Amino acid sequence: MGGKRQRLGVRVISDSSIQIDFIYQGQRCRERIKLAPTPANLKRAALHRAAILDAIARGTFDYAVTFPDSARRFMFSERQGDGYPLADYLEKWVERQRQHLKASTWDDYRKIVFNTLIPALGKVFLADLKRADIRDWCETQHVTNKRLANVQSVLRTALQDALNDELVAANSLHDWKFARKEAAKDEDDVDPFTMDEQAAILDACRDPQHKNLFQFAFWTGMRTSELVALEWGDIDWRRDIVRVSRAKTQAAEEPEGTKTRRGTRDVKLLGPALEALQAQKQHSYLVGKDVFLNPRTMQAWTGDQPIRHGAWTPALRKAGVRYRRQYQTRHTYASMMLTAGESPVWLAQQMGHSDMTMIARTYGRWIADAVPEAGNKAVQMFAKKAAQKLPNQG
Repeated sequence: MGGKRQRLGVRVISDSSIQIDFIYQGQRCRERIKLAPTPANLKRAALHRAAILDAIARGTFDYAVTFPDSARRFMFSERQGDGYPLADYLEKWVERQRQHLKASTWDDYRKIVFNTLIPALGKVFLADLKRADIRDWCETQHVTNKRLANVQSVLRTALQDALNDELVAANSLHDWKFARKEAAKDEDDVDPFTMDEQAAILDACRDPQHKNLFQFAFWTGMRTSELVALEWGDIDWRRDIVRVSRAKTQAAEEPEGTKTRRGTRDVKLLGPALEALQAQKQHSYLVGKDVFLNPRTMQAWTGDQPIRHGAWTPALRKAGVRYRRQYQTRHTYASMMLTAGESPVWLAQQMGHSDMTMIARTYGRWIADAVPEAGNKAVQMFAKKAAQKLPNQG
């Protein structure tokens, strides 16, 4: 591309597109033309730009006709009155995000856009959207602040991109978030299974592969999305560790990276976890790369929903154990480790947290009760020595 002659207002963007640059109604506009940047196409782009400048000078230029797929067409379209409907902008915006986000994250964005934002605010023009519009809508919603924050986060990101593209003068959600006063929660979401409940669940599994999966989950604390992406090549049998580096959800066709950067980690395989792997070998080791398979299809699980419907819920019902979501296997692992007096710092590494802040916030009551004699070692080591060094009072 370096040998192609540069033309005023025409620039090579990629191997498949050319950008033209011009001023219209006092605003600088940049539009892409889907043409390979060959010398002939660069000349065509320059002629196209010249025709646009001529139409602008004559007062006959119609942005929407010339660039029907451009977001900017609404800024200059008399037919659209004051601008670009938010629904139209969000539809195109969320589709563009597909190539930048993990499949599971993009699916969450898509649901928020089409199920919440467009029905609520889609008829408002993008340029007319005010903070008051967002606040008024939020006040009518009977959902948690966390849900409202998730919705606002998506809209905030979309508005920031609109600001960067010079479609709006300001981001209505910049440095602001609606939240209502909520009563303090009496309990957290941590609801681990007791040892008796774990045993009952494993005994109630209708297939050995279900039992292996759940026993491994109880004793590694891995997320379901990480378990279904686990491969035999991730197991280090000499060091008794498993390398966690992928996750898979229903929204993704292929496994992706873990939830966070620290999510990629080495997890120590404790005895019960190793036992589950050894038992699973006979079912999937020679079948393919995936560790845990759906016994009905002998293919890798596609996510948490098939496991919940086909294995988890039936096992809990048969065992007579009160239903909790499968994520509680992760909480069960953490509570067992802390109750046994294992280091919170070590546990944070095992579970993929950046530090022990999350451990302390989520499992603080297990840390407090973990070791009844906590502190006595320090008393024995330091208090007695200090007493020995005190001057004789007698």
